[in-house]
Amino acid sequence: MSTAPPARLAGLDVFRGLAVAGMIVVNNPGSGDHIWWPLDHAAWHGFTPTDLVFPAFLFAMGAALGLSYPRALDGDARRVMWRRIAFRSLALIALGIGFGVLARLTFENLRLFGVLQRIGLCYALAAALALVTARRGADGRFALDARIIGGAALGALLVYAALLLAVPVPGHGAGVLTPAGNIAGYVDRTLFTTAHIWRWGTDAAGNIVYDPEGLLSTLPALANVLFGVLAAMLWRRSPERAPRWIALGGVALIVAALALVPALPVNKRIWTPSFALLTSGLSAVLLVGCTLIVRGERARRWLAPFHILGMNALLGYMISLLIGIVGLHAIIPDGGGRVTLPAWSFARIDALLNAPYLSSALYGVIVLAVVLAVLAPLHRRGIHLRL
Repeated sequence: MSTAPPARLAGLDVFRGLAVAGMIVVNNPGSGDHIWWPLDHAAWHGFTPTDLVFPAFLFAMGAALGLSYPRALDGDARRVMWRRIAFRSLALIALGIGFGVLARLTFENLRLFGVLQRIGLCYALAAALALVTARRGADGRFALDARIIGGAALGALLVYAALLLAVPVPGHGAGVLTPAGNIAGYVDRTLFTTAHIWRWGTDAAGNIVYDPEGLLSTLPALANVLFGVLAAMLWRRSPERAPRWIALGGVALIVAALALVPALPVNKRIWTPSFALLTSGLSAVLLVGCTLIVRGERARRWLAPFHILGMNALLGYMISLLIGIVGLHAIIPDGGGRVTLPAWSFARIDALLNAPYLSSALYGVIVLAVVLAVLAPLHRRGIHLRL
């Protein structure tokens, strides 16, 4: 548990809260058959607003990590940091697997990867890189090197691009970026079997062939985190000039992503390098926007729910997962049949609105409101979950 962070982080908290709010609404539609397109992921190549929410959260995580440096790492401090990194990473992975067990109630077809597992892996890699490469400054504290962090981000993207384009997949060849033909999906199918990857990651024939949070695509997701670290480093060095430079850097990443599209289309499902660059660039621009907006008192009041959610992002997301799991297992009699809680709620909402896509989205908004209702009193007491 911890108390509230200093006001200078308010923009980051709001940005992170917006990302988590998006994740909650997107993950909790009232009807899977009526998902409004901005609240649905692109089917394969392409991009929707929903595709930005998880990468934005990873970017925010990187920014928070970057803001924790420079720091003292003498004596036992470095060993304490290693233990903290290991605990946080393993706890996130364990929570992800635990929620998977609750959702499926069986180990037989348990998905090994997921959002929390990806957060844990990316945090472990980024935090370990920061700790290993931090160098002592003139003030005795250890600071990060932007060249190393940026080089690692670009290196991760280049390695992943080479794997996608140059490594042949049996039966498909190299550079085949179809659901079944890409190397990321092949590695997941081979190492973990289709019983333990995302059951909706299918090809046209309905065969399970890929996982959007699989092993290899962790590499480009790591780049999103590291670009967030770079943004925080800029902020630390020059708070007044940082918004301009971070925004310009974000635009440069967006342009680089678009330049890659002919060879590597934007694709969230396998987290192509162009997708990582595009979402990092958009995240940088949005972070700057949030930081500038919260300077106004009226804007801070309007954005207070997102600030609350951003301060307790992990707990809020876990509460939403529990609501989703309870909803799937809560079967309610309805008109002679039996339906899940989301389906029952969707029917009640749509009976009033007669607008199924709006009704489905409103159910997700209701779940978000429930999460905020739980978090608000905790926030007032300064209670925030920190692993």
